[in-house]
Amino acid sequence: MTTVGQWVQGARPRTLPAALAPVLAGTGAAAAAGDVRPGRALLALVVALALQVAVNYANDYSDGIRGTDAQRVGPLRLVGSGVSTPAAVKRAAAVAFAVAAVAGLVLAALTTWVLIVVGAVAMLAAWFYTGGSRPYGYRALGEISVFVFFGLVATVGTAYVQVERVTGAAAAAGIGCGALACALLVANNLRDIPTDSVTGKRTLAVVLGDRTTRTLYLTLVAVPLVVAVVLAFTGTPWTLLALAAAALALRPARIVAGGAVGRDLVPVLRDTGRLQLAYAVLLAIGLALA
Repeated sequence: MTTVGQWVQGARPRTLPAALAPVLAGTGAAAAAGDVRPGRALLALVVALALQVAVNYANDYSDGIRGTDAQRVGPLRLVGSGVSTPAAVKRAAAVAFAVAAVAGLVLAALTTWVLIVVGAVAMLAAWFYTGGSRPYGYRALGEISVFVFFGLVATVGTAYVQVERVTGAAAAAGIGCGALACALLVANNLRDIPTDSVTGKRTLAVVLGDRTTRTLYLTLVAVPLVVAVVLAFTGTPWTLLALAAAALALRPARIVAGGAVGRDLVPVLRDTGRLQLAYAVLLAIGLALA
């Protein structure tokens, strides 16, 4: 029987900053626009976290039944390791999707029913990342999806449900959060290049190769800092606070640039998550002070 601890590991808690960060940044953008609604922000957080857990379980299920996770290095995979059945993991993903759907429906009722369409597209993207007969995550498109949904959509959407309009600050913050979410995925896929190549999973890292993927990671980590500077010079100078998060980028950048492979890259996931969270907090404070 799968233990509670194993279910928690299967949810991949180190990826949760990718869901929390855009909600924080989006709420900061709402504050900059002069209208923070805590209840709606909390609902947006529930949607984001539930979708992140859902996509993690869905990927565990889909990769597990394909055999992609049989020799995986890194966090526990429930199906691939054999500690849980595919049916149980699929049910867990369905429960997480249901939680996201309920919270999303409440937000749609409070703001606009267009959110139902956005939410449905996000759920389909989450499932077909590694699910279905032709998963786009196996075709080097995962980073694009992560940037769109865990960057732009999540950040702009969080701000929108509070101020009921799209703002430039929210879009810029979405770019920063999306870049760091992509960096998290790139680090994960960099570690898995050897096993993904063998199993036929053509991630962007597999397509680009080891060296170019490392350069991509370093570039993605730098983009949010550039966003903070651009925002500062366009009317919100307090966003320069987000540059303090650069200190947390030094270690993972050094590990990636130093050529680490396999398990030696696992700490990069944790450190990138911390960087993402710190950046979002500081950016949100900077936007709020504006």
